[in-house]
Amino acid sequence: MYTHIMVGSNDIARSKVFYDALFAALGGKPGMQKDDRVLYLHNQAVFIVTRPIDGQPATHANGGTIGLGAADPAQVAAAHAAGVAHGGTAIEAPVGERDTGLGQAYLGYLRDPDGNKLCLGCRLPAA
Repeated sequence: MYTHIMVGSNDIARSKVFYDALFAALGGKPGMQKDDRVLYLHNQAVFIVTRPIDGQPATHANGGTIGLGAADPAQVAAAHAAGVAHGGTAIEAPVGERDTGLGQAYLGYLRDPDGNKLCLGCRLPAA
């Protein structure tokens, strides 16, 4: 559906610490840094953290959310905890089960150190 996701950061080193911890909890590897960019490759997906190319400060999208898949509820909880422990901020309802309209899911929301909204989640089996 997509080729990559890219978020802006005003502090690449801080973002690398945050995303290395978050993606490690999801089974990923540390990011590969090249100048002012960090690339994460996992399960055929590419996630990039970069300083904005236009030279303006990075800001988060109002109403935008990036969904990151997890294998199970334990991985969602671990990734959420890793993100909060490394500079992220827990937001919305606590980590847990939710009815998404497409079935039950286990979700946790947080913002990265630059304010980008992330949803960590996995689908739950039908009852």
